[in-house]
Amino acid sequence: MKSRNVLLFGSSLVIIGLGPPAITMAQETALEEVIVTAQKRQERLIDVPVSIAAISGEELQERGLSSIQDIAFAVPGMATREDGPGSYTIFMRGLSNQYGTGALVGMYLDEAPLSLTGFDQLDSRVMDLDRLEVLKGPQGTLYGQGSVAGVVRYVTKDPVLDALQGRLEASVAAVEGGSGKQSLTGIVNFPLVNNVLAVRLAGTVENGGGWQDQPQAGILNGNYQDLKNLRGKLLWSVTDGLVVKAMAVVHRNQSKLGLGYENPDHTVFVAIDPSKPLIPKSFDYNLYNLDVTQDFAAAQLISSSTYIHLEHHYPFSYIGGPETIYGGLLGGNDTRHVAGKQFSEELRLASRGQTALKWTVGAFYRSLKRDFDDIYDTLYAGVVYPNATYVQNDKYNSYSLFGDASYDITHRFTLGAGARYFRDNQSTFDGASVAWDRFHSTDPRVYASYKVSDAMNVYGSVAKGFRSGGFNHGNLPTYGPESLISYELGTKGLIAGGALSFEAAAYYSDYSDMLRRGLLFVASTASFQSLTSNIGTVHIKGLEGGLTWRATRQLTLNTTASWIRSEVVSVNATDATNITGDSVDYVPKFAGTVSGNYALHWTDRLPGYVRVDYSYRDKVDYTDRTSFPAGNVPQTSDAIGLLDARLGVSWGKGNVELFGSNLTNENRWIDPYHAWANANRTRPRMLGARVGYEFD
Repeated sequence: MKSRNVLLFGSSLVIIGLGPPAITMAQETALEEVIVTAQKRQERLIDVPVSIAAISGEELQERGLSSIQDIAFAVPGMATREDGPGSYTIFMRGLSNQYGTGALVGMYLDEAPLSLTGFDQLDSRVMDLDRLEVLKGPQGTLYGQGSVAGVVRYVTKDPVLDALQGRLEASVAAVEGGSGKQSLTGIVNFPLVNNVLAVRLAGTVENGGGWQDQPQAGILNGNYQDLKNLRGKLLWSVTDGLVVKAMAVVHRNQSKLGLGYENPDHTVFVAIDPSKPLIPKSFDYNLYNLDVTQDFAAAQLISSSTYIHLEHHYPFSYIGGPETIYGGLLGGNDTRHVAGKQFSEELRLASRGQTALKWTVGAFYRSLKRDFDDIYDTLYAGVVYPNATYVQNDKYNSYSLFGDASYDITHRFTLGAGARYFRDNQSTFDGASVAWDRFHSTDPRVYASYKVSDAMNVYGSVAKGFRSGGFNHGNLPTYGPESLISYELGTKGLIAGGALSFEAAAYYSDYSDMLRRGLLFVASTASFQSLTSNIGTVHIKGLEGGLTWRATRQLTLNTTASWIRSEVVSVNATDATNITGDSVDYVPKFAGTVSGNYALHWTDRLPGYVRVDYSYRDKVDYTDRTSFPAGNVPQTSDAIGLLDARLGVSWGKGNVELFGSNLTNENRWIDPYHAWANANRTRPRMLGARVGYEFD
């Protein structure tokens, strides 16, 4: 593990050390300026006083990043807990709490929020994107309570009003020890009324690619994906100042062995009767979004309305294995199902133009109805307890008012501040009784930035984040909200004539009233009793940075790294899952990436590229003293290093690419929850080819 860390840091030093010669060819090697909308207005990435990983749509495609799990390995400081295709809990900057109702990391598709709860975040595939933005640290002022640790934004390409254009793309791949994988993607843009009204359609169909077996049931490669993802986007330029955008997404994904958990031999565990096929996993949703933008002389008014309907079936099998307090005597299967409907509306007014005072004010409303039902069979000490039922129907109604403003005191020095008032009304019904509660918070942010030059910025910020409390069941008490105060100092810029871009940040966070869940099996009722409670305080320290160097006209090198220390510093419960000094779950101490892209020019008509990407992540821990004896905590994953490569060539409007992922065929635990047979491992080596054709 240490040798890999040295390799990553050494690569960073090599890139830095080779930087100065690039000055001699600045015009030929300057990097493109990156424009983002992280603060809900267009700005240069350099000018935004927030740590942001921005990846263009072209780079996402070149790197083969298709899911949030892929993105988490490409963005140090980010991690995920995967419960099969479409089911991800996202962690960032040492905040990695699976418990509670809301999300810690918010997700957006353009203006549409993709987070229903922390366990119900919509799977958005990397398809026809302009860019991906990962905002790190609390973003509550502009993005609300679901962004305590950060925000992931998928920014799609808008329809083009005056051109017919599109792209067709097909790929095939072979998974080591598994089945073949095929995918077909089509994108078409066509004006309905020239320069007034246009539609852009993008769709992906994918099947195969499984490698997991349930041999007792005769199931081979059962974790395939049968995916259909279609997005339609309409743009109507009503007048010079009034623009309407409408978007619809239809997503269907099914898999026979769909939770992704596996053993090192690529088999899956099914409790009680291993020969019994579980119901297929499915993750289906429809999303509808309408954005209306009106430009005035000095301001812009935006209304964004989103409706989401989610259906999620995820059969669940588990065992309290030999390392747990149950010693292998406890196991079970569930038929879990979630149905969710969410409507949200955001209305905001933001300043326009390059004025000294920039501001945004707005209001946000959300209504969510989430129904969870489950039928489960439990095996305990050789006795089967069948067909128990569980019901939980939740309702959330929340609203918030927010504002943010910055003022250029001089042409170099800017001060800013913002705040968001949030109120959340919740109710829950467990089949027998109804509970109701209300949570609220005011979350401020202050920041300052100083432009050392037009191409270099230094910034500092203090921001507060908040996540609502929620309900335990039966006669157990309600748990309270969590809060976070984060301090950050960073810098970003371009040097060496624009050939070298960099960013670096240091942060410290005080995470109060952290939620954890204690879990106890009650033999008399063959059921689990869980108690989620606010157990204590966590302190988080972190460093992160990145470098991109355009070494020559053909060669671009990039490296990123993140170091995090996340520690429980106080515990206010005697029966808590954690004690003082524990590290926090799912937090890699070190993570980093190194990549290189070399543009090939065999002939003027055959440009191409070679790209190599290496990502590394330290092991992550899982600590639960209600489920594991003291000698078996923490549970850990493996340290993971993944090597990918791609070779592409274009001719005219066509292109072909050969690609390989996990070239060394690493077979390691991504997740530390394997003692419960609820952990996924790295995807086996995959080799494939892709062909594409653009038309206009």
